[in-house]
Amino acid sequence: MALIDNGIYVDGVRTQSPTDLRRTYDALDAAGGGAMAWIGLFRPTDAELTSVADEFGLHPLAVEDAGKGHQRAKLERYGDTLFVVLRPAWYDHDAETVEFGEVHLFTGDGFVVTVRHAARPNLADVRKRLETDPEWLGRGSEAVLCAVLDEVVDGYAPVVAGLQDDVDEIEDDLFDGDVDPDSSKRIYQLLSEVIGFQRAISPLPGMARSLLLGAEKYGTDPEVQNQLRNVLDHAIRITERADTFRALLENALTLHATLVTQEQNDAMRRMTSASLAQGEESRRLAQASMRQGEEVKKISSWAAILFAPTLVASIYGMNFDHMPELHWTFGYPFAIVLMLVMAVVLWFVFKRRGWL
Repeated sequence: MALIDNGIYVDGVRTQSPTDLRRTYDALDAAGGGAMAWIGLFRPTDAELTSVADEFGLHPLAVEDAGKGHQRAKLERYGDTLFVVLRPAWYDHDAETVEFGEVHLFTGDGFVVTVRHAARPNLADVRKRLETDPEWLGRGSEAVLCAVLDEVVDGYAPVVAGLQDDVDEIEDDLFDGDVDPDSSKRIYQLLSEVIGFQRAISPLPGMARSLLLGAEKYGTDPEVQNQLRNVLDHAIRITERADTFRALLENALTLHATLVTQEQNDAMRRMTSASLAQGEESRRLAQASMRQGEEVKKISSWAAILFAPTLVASIYGMNFDHMPELHWTFGYPFAIVLMLVMAVVLWFVFKRRGWL
């Protein structure tokens, strides 16, 4: 049902609880001057909103906003009627997200209409607390508006505490040297939640100031004005804390990016040093290989030079009967000269090629 709670109050005391809107209008008319109707609606239909708007003279633009929902926090005055949109919030510690509700209030002479489109927040606790204080509730519809404002602002305190815990964790991780690249994602997501929280609460100080500025003109009770000043003070403190969180997280995001870059640079320097060391080792190995190659060349050259005389000597050392050179007078000197010439020629060849 759209009508979740409904009461007629006379001098701050609940006298009736009509079960539908038509009976509410009749009961309010019968109660006479000084009575107030507080109608609580949950996801009302267009027909129900139209009925309330016709009864209390609500502005069509405000009714349209209340019907659609998804409005920013704001305060609008249409003659003697106030239209207020509030964005209550609560914090999900596990997901590190700020969740938002939405409450629309119409207040005027003798009536308060609250419209909700989400299950949270439940304004039943506010109503019950006010019903235990008839003196305050008897101050009129603006007293109810002030109480709802105070409840919403007080509800921001756990959100601030949750955000503070997460910001402290991020700072501890950064100053402990935790430069995990994935941490930037957490910082950015938390920063997004803080920005969304700022959008919800930033209009509140201006709304409270506007109510105080119009207090004398519209005859707001002095005690309600005092309570509004208290709400204004709390709202300012909440917005300042949110501004601080945003600045801290933006600085943390910058610092984290700097630390990650520094860590990457250090890793690159280590890799470069290792690469240089590896290159130096390769150079030493190459030099050793070149020296070994030079030695092999020299050994091979001398082996070739020595092989030539050995070849001639081995040929003429064969004991065959039919070797003409063995009986030649100049055979021996010829063999000696041949061995020397071959050795000298090979030495010149290897020397020219740099093998010796």
